[in-house]
Parts: sequence; structure tokens; C-alpha cells
Amino acid sequence: MICSLMDGIIAVVDDEEDILELVSIHLKKAGFKVEGFLEAKDFLKFLLNKRVDLIILDLMLPDADGIEICRYLKSEERFRSIPIIMLTARVTESDKILGFEIGADDYVTKPFSPRELVARVRAVLRRRMEDGDIIKVGDMLVIDPRRYEVYLKGKKIELTPTEFKILELLASRKGWVFTREQILEHLWGGDKIVGDRTVDVHIKNIREKLREASRFIKNIRGVGYKIEE
Repeated sequence: MICSLMDGIIAVVDDEEDILELVSIHLKKAGFKVEGFLEAKDFLKFLLNKRVDLIILDLMLPDADGIEICRYLKSEERFRSIPIIMLTARVTESDKILGFEIGADDYVTKPFSPRELVARVRAVLRRRMEDGDIIKVGDMLVIDPRRYEVYLKGKKIELTPTEFKILELLASRKGWVFTREQILEHLWGGDKIVGDRTVDVHIKNIREKLREASRFIKNIRGVGYKIEE
């Protein structure tokens, strides 16, 4: 499964030449095609003309803020389906939360293990392949994981990246009850950086945006949530 993903390119954006070289060497040894960039402008120019399967993005670049680059990519229809792993020296809880909220698929802090980073790249790409099918809920709701898009009766609904990931998770296993812990694990892996009640806030926002389709989302008291047609 992973071999079929190696036809594309992993873009690594980091202004530290040593780190850029280290990451590139390990990814190439693992069989990936890699393009490295020291500045955001060169990376964005490249992205306009080449297919990129995954982006490893430093947050502190000389010519741009990595957070703003991530926000821009997730707001553009042609780029939003590209997974992003943030690689940064920013280690505060607020930085991690912000990164995930705007759509990052993983968050790796420096110093880091190159082998672990390669493993995370594989895991993100594997998830993206497994989650690639269109999901339909009832006769009114359509979820497109590859494009990060949701349609209600044919009309596009704007969700934040975090809201989308929660809705996609619930819809991927209709009838299954997901605990708040499981939802947080899906969003942020092993790093529990927010409280369980954060899930409730996101669910409330999702329901408001889905309007009549919100009836599909069921609250299982004391446990979590499920989608039931």
C-alpha cells in the first residue's frame, strides 16, 4: 500500500540546512522522492506546478510564518487535501493546539528522531489512503475525505479542519460509539493537549453548521458520540 504512494513527492520546508539534509536523507533511504526548500517562496512556487503527496513544514521560516502557510494551504481547494506534518522548535501547548486546529495532520518537535519522523510520514500517508472513499450519510450529507469537503443537499458546508476530522471519524463507522478519548486520539494522537469537553464544543459547532442533518449525530450520555442514519 505504501509503495503506491511513493510515486509522488514529499516536500520538506526548513531553513536549517543540516535538518533539511538529515530529513531528506532518511526519507530517500525509506524510498520516498524528496524535494527540499529553505524558503517558503520557493516551496510555494514549486507547489503550483508539481504533485506533492505530503509536506513537512517548519514553522519558523525566514520569509514566512509556517502557521500562516498551513492556514493558506488548508483554505485552498487544490491544496487542502495534502497532509502536513509540522516540524518545529515550538513546543508549547498553545502552539500544538493551533497547529492541529488549522489542519496539521501531525506535529513533531525538535530535537527529533529521523526514524520516528519517517514512521509518522508513513502513518499519515496510510491513513490518507484508507480514508479516501466518499462517505454518504442518509440522503442529504456527503463527505469527501480527499478534498476535505462536506456537502449538505448538494451545497458545500464550511467546516474547520478539526470539525471535518471529527465528522469524518463518526461517519466512517456509522452506528459505532466513539468516546471523547477516542476522538481526541484521532485528532492529536497520543498528545492529549486539550480536555475532553473540547469535543463537546466542536460537536455543537458541527451540529449548527449541518442544520437539519445534525439529527444524525447522537450523544450517548456519559460515553461519547455516534452517527446513526
